[in-house]
Amino acid sequence: MLFWHNQPEHLWPSPGELYSGPPSSLLRESLPLPYLKQEELPNIPSTEPPGPTFQYVLCAATSPAVKQQEEALTYLNQGQSYEVRMFCTSKRGDATQGPRLLKSVVRVVFHDRRLQYTEQQQLDGWRWSRPGDRILDIDVPLSVGLIEPQAPPSQLNAVEFHWDPAKRTSLFLQVHCISTEFTPRKKGGEKGVPFRLQIDTFKPGDKELPPEHLHSAGCLIKVFKPKGADRKLKTDREKIEKQPLHERDKYQTACESTVFVECSPWPEPSAGPCQALSPLALTSPHSCKLLSPERFCCSPPFILDTLGGSPAEDLNPGASVLETQQWLHWHRFSSYCRTLANFTGTDLLKLTRQDLIQICGAADGIRLFNTLRARPIRHRLTLYVAQETSGQEHKVSKNPDSGFYQEIALDELSAIELLGKLAELLALPANQIHRLFHQGPGGILIHLSDQVVQNLKDESYFVAVVKKVQNPDGYYLVLT
Repeated sequence: MLFWHNQPEHLWPSPGELYSGPPSSLLRESLPLPYLKQEELPNIPSTEPPGPTFQYVLCAATSPAVKQQEEALTYLNQGQSYEVRMFCTSKRGDATQGPRLLKSVVRVVFHDRRLQYTEQQQLDGWRWSRPGDRILDIDVPLSVGLIEPQAPPSQLNAVEFHWDPAKRTSLFLQVHCISTEFTPRKKGGEKGVPFRLQIDTFKPGDKELPPEHLHSAGCLIKVFKPKGADRKLKTDREKIEKQPLHERDKYQTACESTVFVECSPWPEPSAGPCQALSPLALTSPHSCKLLSPERFCCSPPFILDTLGGSPAEDLNPGASVLETQQWLHWHRFSSYCRTLANFTGTDLLKLTRQDLIQICGAADGIRLFNTLRARPIRHRLTLYVAQETSGQEHKVSKNPDSGFYQEIALDELSAIELLGKLAELLALPANQIHRLFHQGPGGILIHLSDQVVQNLKDESYFVAVVKKVQNPDGYYLVLT
């Protein structure tokens, strides 16, 4: 169903009236967008096909207390309707080139990496504490130009709709969660976590074909209790006004509207063989559209074995163009795949840090450089253990590696972790190992507690002596 309102023409400002900011307005700030960065690199061929360009504008002021190198931040009031104006223009000026009808999905996602790893847990907790409520809603009566707006019951933080890019489209959104609901102590709005408001736009596919991704953009928001955003914005303005003139230059100029910044698409969940992955799986809002359609956690805690043969390893210098593209997708650099479309693994590894900063910008350029030259993570404690081969007073499972030292890497530094690693090394059932000792000075036996394990010297070596015991039936382990 198409929702229209007979609003007077003057309610829609002309392009010149859209922003009331200073001369360095948001239209100028949109120049660093990734798809325009290619204009600064004439030596890199552009493979982007001609097509429509998009811009989304949130009618809410940005905070003046944001430093120049940081992303703009916008404060919103809980439950208040905010307008998002959606624009679509053809690159060649021919309106017939663009698709007739588009589908857009709007999401509120976590900006904090720590919360991204446990997104589903956070959303389930919010659903349990506020049954029947949603995180994100469309204010349909105020919206203009939306076709079949929907709020999927399974996704509290997402809404979707269709719209005609040739006509004016105005979307009114309401965010019902506040930033402090996801902080451990919940001591006020200023300590709340930031969210990312992201819009992904697709061209609907024909029949059974999947929709074609066209554009994604997002902005950083913080949500306060009613009227809290106005008070916080006023506080920020007063804070900046008290700063000396030379200090004010370090902060961004506040604007009356917020322009969404282009980013990579949010991965779409869909039915398929990958549905068996953990429900905690998700990815960063800045991250790429993964090769698997299911959300996948790209950082701990996660298990790479669930995607056997995934391109998560270091980039091979002999990687082909396709393998390099897959590597970029996997490491959340999909927004630069078009720029680096013809690069092999060798080409990418030859780029210097400064080259990558010029191509991807400061933040992503440094991240890509560090990812290409990432060092393996060092374990907190490494021990070397061999099984005692002399003495036959007990019978245990024969281990072909007996007499050779093998490495045990510990990350949690706990006695349970060490016991599990030793049981695996010695081919013993862990539930039958009743005691774990360390031979101390004078041959005394010291019970290995968590504190003792934490005080072990890194790269120490031991001989594991297995002793058979009765009542209950099992084993004692002694590290000598």
